[in-house]
Amino acid sequence: MVSRSVLIEADGGSRGNPGAAAYGAVLLDAETREVIAERAEYLGVATNNVAEYSGLVAGLELYREHTPGARLEVRMDSKLVVEQMSGRWKIKHQDMRALAERARALAPAGTTYTWIPREQNKHADRILNAALDAQASGRPAQTAVEAQAPAQAPAASATEQRGWSPGGAATTLVLVRHGVTGHTLDKRFSGGLGGSDPGLVEEGRAQVRATGDWLAPLAGEIDTVVASPVRRTRESAEILAERLDKPLVVEPGLAEMEFGSWDGMTFAEIRERHPDDLDAWLGSLDHAPGGGESFRVVEKRVLAGLERLLAEYGGRTVLAVSHVTPIKVLVAHALGAPLESVYRMEMAPASVTVLSYFADGNAALRMFNARPTDAAFTGR
Repeated sequence: MVSRSVLIEADGGSRGNPGAAAYGAVLLDAETREVIAERAEYLGVATNNVAEYSGLVAGLELYREHTPGARLEVRMDSKLVVEQMSGRWKIKHQDMRALAERARALAPAGTTYTWIPREQNKHADRILNAALDAQASGRPAQTAVEAQAPAQAPAASATEQRGWSPGGAATTLVLVRHGVTGHTLDKRFSGGLGGSDPGLVEEGRAQVRATGDWLAPLAGEIDTVVASPVRRTRESAEILAERLDKPLVVEPGLAEMEFGSWDGMTFAEIRERHPDDLDAWLGSLDHAPGGGESFRVVEKRVLAGLERLLAEYGGRTVLAVSHVTPIKVLVAHALGAPLESVYRMEMAPASVTVLSYFADGNAALRMFNARPTDAAFTGR
């Protein structure tokens, strides 16, 4: 008899990250979506990532118990687990490495791993939160159900729908645009590593120092300073890392858009020399200016960098030094706004924008384009 296909939907959560943690796993018939088995369990104190991996292991154990030999697809809303189990990302944390090895030993050959949005993983999320609630109230939690359809989940409150549910700590990005360069002052296009790569002028350094002084009272909450690899952002990040006494690492996804042959030119010069190319760029998010990168390409690169930051620094606060375009892309993404909205944002040199990302996949804009009231800021 031909083996049928089954799905595992799994999730894990930690209220505090690390904090009280639990997992939920559901084994489903792939065609009918009938629940074959489910399991949820309180883990004690653990991180979100450990809880997510524990949910995967529990789902694979259910597979071995109930449907060995069936074709298997694992679906999770954890980008980290999906990418690591697919072999595309490395596993650095020892606790997760041990769980991943256990999962690999349980998973049949040919298992596929698929990322799904959180709203498509509600069953696993619901039963893990039931296990957490039961532990908090002292009630016994039901940890396994055989061939039983799930109860209807209660409607989410308005607070939960907006991403402000109490479970799990937010990951916060304090985004700082670099200070001014000679190109900034002359209103010339400056791209990423493929361009002329100008450094900060003294005014730009003064702007960044003022921002560092402004952020200094928050130094105890900031875990790391992350920078684009471009010179002006690295120089800005070095000033901030020294002022805040934090380590500095580089994230290539935060680099500015590549402008190709436009790099170093003013808008007027481009209008005069490349009018058709300019019109195409202003009219399409898919057009690459001067043979560089389109907004769509930059968006993909920036969001891949965001996923890496969220995986590496989950539940913590990171100061990330970047450029106009990547910061606008992150704001549009956090707000669920179309990419076209980047045309309607302004971003001052050395300004601060703050975004928070929640375990349920939601995000919030906490601050936009803010600057300290300091004479170093000219408004350019």
